[in-house]
Amino acid sequence: MVLGVQTGGCAKAPALASSVGKREYNMAATQRWLLFGTLLASLAGLAGCSSIGTLNTVNSLTPGDSGTERIATDIAFGSDPRQKLDIYSPTAGGKAPVIVFFYGGSWNSGRRQDYAFAARALAAKGFVVVVPDYRLVPQVHFPAFVEDGASAIAWTRSHIAEHGGDPARIGVSGHSAGAYIALMLALDPQWLARAGAPGAIKAAVGLAGPYDFLPFVPGGAADLALGGPGDLAFTQPIRFASADAPPVLLLNGAGDTTVLPRNATNLAAALTALGGVAQARIYPEIGHIGILLALSKPFRGKAPALEDSAGFFHKQLG
Repeated sequence: MVLGVQTGGCAKAPALASSVGKREYNMAATQRWLLFGTLLASLAGLAGCSSIGTLNTVNSLTPGDSGTERIATDIAFGSDPRQKLDIYSPTAGGKAPVIVFFYGGSWNSGRRQDYAFAARALAAKGFVVVVPDYRLVPQVHFPAFVEDGASAIAWTRSHIAEHGGDPARIGVSGHSAGAYIALMLALDPQWLARAGAPGAIKAAVGLAGPYDFLPFVPGGAADLALGGPGDLAFTQPIRFASADAPPVLLLNGAGDTTVLPRNATNLAAALTALGGVAQARIYPEIGHIGILLALSKPFRGKAPALEDSAGFFHKQLG
């Protein structure tokens, strides 16, 4: 099973554009969206860069999301070169609620700079947004990337007030493998406790995340990242569902064949059965990449992922 988006080379750009032009949109899609998918592929080829990086560039050229800025970059939250983060903020003053966003990439690829489009979208809704990198396979395996996420949360709680954020109002979000990290941190308290930030997460939103995905496909991304000795049930966010978990919103596309929607519905059902606050929302005709693209300005009309995420966080974080 392959989770997330590879962001390391232009070979992925045509695949993303093909997904945009064919898989994510039915025959009723407007010519404008099809044209934009073609443009995205062309720009990726000309730029010689990744699909997500190209999307980030095109997003920056599209009007909207004014009043945001990247206020800090390359801040270290650990000693490894991958343990760095960037911060985005609304220009309005005051202590804003905080979202820590983890990108996807099968736990083996990705870089925070390519997800500025997602950070700026959330910042435009009134949040201070932290986007960390984390160590990747094959350098590390489970639970190292979860531990890195916990360290980023601990740094955020200790320092975000210096950057206009409220350390008492921290939420986590992410896409695909990043949603896995976000939900593991929200549901299994050991990681934040070890990092010195117990209870720091007050709400969580997952986009197309794997939460209940045993058995692993031998040799697949999940197997390479999380497989090994020991009880694999402890790699599954659903294993840690509890009544005292922070409120959770799980978004998925009905057309997602990479991370099946049952991951969201199963976890939401497990949490609510125990008395927790959780909801799964499944968008019709949206696939694994489409739900991420819906955070960008060019593709925002395809699913209300941004509005649903921001509304949930404002309700839970105040």
